Amino acid sequence: MTMDVTIYHNPDCGTSRNTLALIRHAGIEPKVVEYLKTPPGREELAGMVRGAGLSVREAIREKGTPYAELGLDDPSLSDDQLLTAMLEHPILINRPFVITPLGTRLARPSEAVLDILPADAFKGPFVKEDGEAVLDGEGRRIV
Repeated sequence: MTMDVTIYHNPDCGTSRNTLALIRHAGIEPKVVEYLKTPPGREELAGMVRGAGLSVREAIREKGTPYAELGLDDPSLSDDQLLTAMLEHPILINRPFVITPLGTRLARPSEAVLDILPADAFKGPFVKEDGEAVLDGEGRRIV
């Protein structure tokens, strides 16, 4: 299937790996951006957050990051200040963000990516790394 898909990926993250596997299970080879090595620019990051329908604060990753040490829990910080912190410390960017012609999602959980991929692209079961079934034998989402 031909579809322009970009994933902002961290190969050390299970959710990110599962999301990438789901995209590939749809027969799509996405553009993979390892955002820790190649972070997005300010406008690109702000656009991803907006496109996903999130606030900047909702797009920040706290666990395993310098979030607390940087004082980012301060509610008086502006979106611009939070974006600056995310750009200076890309580990603060929650992952994985996925962009397709059907929309943008922060794919947490990984099956959130199904909302922006063609439903008819899936031709069989899909099981996450942890054994959780996401798609049944017909390629339909398990709810």
